[in-house]
Amino acid sequence: MSLTIITNKAAMSSLQNLNATTDNLEQVQSRLGTGLRIATSKDNSAIWAIAQTQRADMGGLAAVRMGLDRAMSIGDTALTAGQSVAELLVKMKERVVAAQDVSINGVSRQALQEDFSALLRQVAQVVRDAAFDDVRLLDNSLPGGVRFLADAEGAAFITLANQDLRLGQAVITLSVTASVLTLSTASASLALLNASIDNVSLALSEMGAQLKQLEQHNTFVGKLSDSVEGGVGNLVDADLAKESARLQALTVHQQLGAQALAIANQAPQIILSLFRSG
Repeated sequence: MSLTIITNKAAMSSLQNLNATTDNLEQVQSRLGTGLRIATSKDNSAIWAIAQTQRADMGGLAAVRMGLDRAMSIGDTALTAGQSVAELLVKMKERVVAAQDVSINGVSRQALQEDFSALLRQVAQVVRDAAFDDVRLLDNSLPGGVRFLADAEGAAFITLANQDLRLGQAVITLSVTASVLTLSTASASLALLNASIDNVSLALSEMGAQLKQLEQHNTFVGKLSDSVEGGVGNLVDADLAKESARLQALTVHQQLGAQALAIANQAPQIILSLFRSG
């Protein structure tokens, strides 16, 4: 290789190598700092785009889970209230059966009637108060039930059905004016009460089945979200152990490159020595 002070090819080559090492070092430092192998579209546009799409799906799944959690709370509130109604109906049956005793006097029968009426009013109160986030499933305020998102695309839904537990309706056939003051009214009330107990049991069974479906779907959505998150991590996360090793290697390489450039820059000094007098 010729000696020249106009073009120092050795220095140029050393500088290019040093710049390349510095670029690689900055890339490794960025990966260590962010924990991501692909942090922007500049790193790998195709994989970054795929990861962004999956992140959007994760956001949709998070919204679905939020809705399903709300659905579970609404359903649990309604189910708890329904179970309270079922317990009240059992207590009412005790009073109705007691009222069919021909030996009790008028005062005792009146006391049974007052107790029976109080239980009826309590049933009505429980049904009115069974609300979560202003949503009621037991008073027929939502005849079609409530629909909740079931997928991230907003195309599928899960419905919590309405269960009308108001007095004097199809499920609880007893009205608020039901009486046990006479043997005949007590007998009629008992027939209605037995049917109501069976109907409430069926309604709670249906509600329990729907809540179980919600719970299972919520669990599935959670697992799906975790899988998508893991997939995104596989695409873009950096291997920190590997990057740490590269950092050390590139640091040494950078130092050697700087020394090589310094040596190359000293080459023109050789030309000066040719012109020195003996």
